[in-house]
Amino acid sequence: MVTKLDDHKRLAIAERLADLRAFQNLILSNDQKLIDICPYQDVRDRLQNMLEDDQKNLGIIDTVIVQYGIQSEPSAATKIFIPQFEQMMSGNEFTFYQKLIHHELMKHGQAMSGIVIHKAAQVVGADIEVAITPLNTVNFEGRAHQEQLKGILEQVGVREMTGKDADQGLWGRVQDAIAALSGVGGSVITQNTDKQDMNIQTLIRLDSQQSKYNFH
Repeated sequence: MVTKLDDHKRLAIAERLADLRAFQNLILSNDQKLIDICPYQDVRDRLQNMLEDDQKNLGIIDTVIVQYGIQSEPSAATKIFIPQFEQMMSGNEFTFYQKLIHHELMKHGQAMSGIVIHKAAQVVGADIEVAITPLNTVNFEGRAHQEQLKGILEQVGVREMTGKDADQGLWGRVQDAIAALSGVGGSVITQNTDKQDMNIQTLIRLDSQQSKYNFH
């Protein structure tokens, strides 16, 4: 028989999953808001690709919640935060660049929440870990989106201040690293805990070192 303490842990994970779903819906809404106000076609195209990923990831989160088998409402804090964030993103007080910064921060929080749920499931029980395994794909793509958004922020920030494009050498390396990882090893990484912990920053460093050696 499951103990009361174990029940508490499982309910806590259920609430975190509900928070994750609520924030994923917020991210989708924000993706569309940013696309609608984006003044740059190249950035708009990148945001559109992220929107499509985020729609797919919402479906994965829904599947995980069904497999987990315990339904919960989002936390009180999440219910307070979301309408405040939506109001901020709908207003005219922030520039497009500033709204992108907050979007990137939200992506970071979402990725970390997914990783923490994964780690908690490992501690609580094997049955939970199996149920939330598909979440690894969402976590991986969220971390990849973070790095892409950093490149977008670099470009948009320079454009807003100078009217010119930034040197996008780093952005290009991020794209190449993400493409290589998702194309060659993405399916492996989403199924392997140790490799799941590899992040895009590591790939950028490796890519940078390789570029240096190739140059010389």
